[in-house]
Amino acid sequence: MNYTAAEVEQYVQEMDVKFIRLAFTDLFGTLKNISILAEELPRAFRDGVSFDASAVAGFLKVEKSDLLLMPDPSTLAVLPWRPQQGRVVRMYCDIVYPDGQPFEGDGRHILRSAVNRAQAMGYSAMFGPECEFYLFELDDHGHATRIPHDEAGYLDVAPLDRGENVRREICLTLQEMDVYPESSLHEQGPGQNEIDFKYSDPLTAAENLVTFKTVVRTIAARNGLAACFLPKPLPGKSGNGLHVNLSLFRNGLNIFRNDPFQHCPEAESFIAGVLAAAPELAAFLNPVPSSYRRLGEFEAPRYATWSHENRSQLIRIPAARGEHARMELRSPDPCLNPYLAFALLLEAGMRGIREDASLPPPVNMNLYTAPPDQLASLVPLPESLDAAIRLARQSELIAGCLPKATIDTYLTQKEAEWAAYHAAPDKAAYDAAHEPF
Repeated sequence: MNYTAAEVEQYVQEMDVKFIRLAFTDLFGTLKNISILAEELPRAFRDGVSFDASAVAGFLKVEKSDLLLMPDPSTLAVLPWRPQQGRVVRMYCDIVYPDGQPFEGDGRHILRSAVNRAQAMGYSAMFGPECEFYLFELDDHGHATRIPHDEAGYLDVAPLDRGENVRREICLTLQEMDVYPESSLHEQGPGQNEIDFKYSDPLTAAENLVTFKTVVRTIAARNGLAACFLPKPLPGKSGNGLHVNLSLFRNGLNIFRNDPFQHCPEAESFIAGVLAAAPELAAFLNPVPSSYRRLGEFEAPRYATWSHENRSQLIRIPAARGEHARMELRSPDPCLNPYLAFALLLEAGMRGIREDASLPPPVNMNLYTAPPDQLASLVPLPESLDAAIRLARQSELIAGCLPKATIDTYLTQKEAEWAAYHAAPDKAAYDAAHEPF
């Protein structure tokens, strides 16, 4: 809903709203918020609400640390799990300096800038994430275990599928928050689930994903469970992916044509741009050490290839027509920062169009069973976070899309994470202790 500030203030008065959460994410996609009382809302819209940016991962240093949150009224949503009397609502915020200039490290600002560059070329994009997660049991102290909530498999139903009611509650909660799921299902792993929601513009899609992860964790906890978004929480089992469906529009028309086996030249160049950039973007699409244990197994790609319908490829062109015609990128995982990831993907595709990039031939074989001699000529994705960081530091695409300070801070932190992970004697314990929210 595209509320104005005046409409939000009226809604707060009429609907017994007592608290407003001003939400944003840090550099790594972790949700943060400041809660203000309803009486403070007019001031927040007018002047913003200050916070200590030196205490937020990846923002500013202590010697110059004041930033302001400016609530975006169009993102108003009630938190349905909070009391109905004395309601709590949430708005996402733009982050600005005290003089009103945008903070360069604000994910919303970065993604909006990428969208504006695409629009200047005559294109708009729509994103539709498909997010997987595990449901695990809690121990006697309320801490997450690695015991799956069920032993069901792909598309199983109750009573094997014990997550059915949890997914139902998640979907209904999302609808109350104006996030509209399209489907939900039990995935391949024991206790693994997936919920897909309707595609939208990049900024809305990024914030829907942040909202989605919060709702999943909240509803899981209400049901005595722990939700886990780690890329590889169980060895030998399916990992959690975040497949990104992406379509491109020019003059209001989807240029991924109705016939999925024939694309217009711009669509092919867009796909080629994403395909070519995938290895250097891995540090942002697959941002934690365990991301790289997922790749190459259980339908997660290992090589920068594409094909029609083939789920062993990095990019798949689904058999979909009309407004649903699209490409599907299968490498990302749920630990990414969606603002940065979506901005980089859009930038990569636009570079492909600007350079009139040629789409290489499809690779129409099962890459999980192909012999080594057939794989030797393919471009692999990085084998570790360490390798991904090295590629990212050399990337002209990333340097042209993200502020230098953002890149340096992000990659330096990821280097520290890799060093700690590499030194940890128990990798599973490290993963469990360092899962991003």
